[in-house]
Amino acid sequence: METLAVVLEAPERLVLRPLALNPVAAADVLIDIAWSGISSGTEKLLWSGRMPAFPGMGYPLVPGYESVGRIVDAGADVRGRIGEWVFVPGANCYQKARGLFGGTAQRVVLPSARALPIDESLGAEGILIALAATAYHAVAGGNAPDLVIGHGIVGRLIARIAIALGAPAPTVWETNSDRRDADGYPVIDPAQDDRRDYATICDASGASDILDTAIPRLAKRGEIVLAGFYDRLSFGFPPAFQREARLRISAEFTPADVAATTALVASGALRLGGLISHMRPATEAADAYPAAFGDPACLKMVLDWRAA
Repeated sequence: METLAVVLEAPERLVLRPLALNPVAAADVLIDIAWSGISSGTEKLLWSGRMPAFPGMGYPLVPGYESVGRIVDAGADVRGRIGEWVFVPGANCYQKARGLFGGTAQRVVLPSARALPIDESLGAEGILIALAATAYHAVAGGNAPDLVIGHGIVGRLIARIAIALGAPAPTVWETNSDRRDADGYPVIDPAQDDRRDYATICDASGASDILDTAIPRLAKRGEIVLAGFYDRLSFGFPPAFQREARLRISAEFTPADVAATTALVASGALRLGGLISHMRPATEAADAYPAAFGDPACLKMVLDWRAA
């Protein structure tokens, strides 16, 4: 059995080609993918070759952990799931490519427990569940932020989730004037903000020098939540020492975060609309990836596999 997959053969060398799939085991499901999102954080590091050497890292690899589709076949133990619409947080099912993270393909095989049921009515917006769950993980892991740095897609979701959970609307910093569209919370140029008493600052920018910017804005014993992905971070110690600053690293989402996020969406408290800015056929993946990483107007790029 084969699939058509996006394959990073080396940094900045991407092709769309057939790959042989591993057989479907008794507890596995086979999923036809409809849409896949391109991550402008993690996948940009894979694309550029700057991803740290995690287990399983290497080329050629199939990227992606933001896919949705339908279960079309299943192993003997889970055949009752055939027909379900699910979110796919990655797959490791290829015989001649690494599955890090493995979700950007026309068809994937993965353990049934990893195929997470979601509402089919979400359509392409279902691919946002991973980012929404990541944002939820950052917010629910401690005090809600009163400042969010960065109004990209993760920053927007952090602000939306904080409000959905009943917290006051946070202030959001954004240096790009084209991204200062407000959505129930203030979005401002950080140069126009004089506050230096934020109790909880959540960074969604992923900037390597963000701590030297954020720490002087903290209240005494304030906390900075690192919700981006960073190659390396450093900061001047004296300002952090004076404030007894705390750092919290928000790692990847868990199944519990996905469940909580989907419940917020189902209740109407959390909206996912207005976050997908670009969509291209999967056959145009070679052009879509550079655009996702380099086009300032691209908030979220999605690949459509339905006609691949």
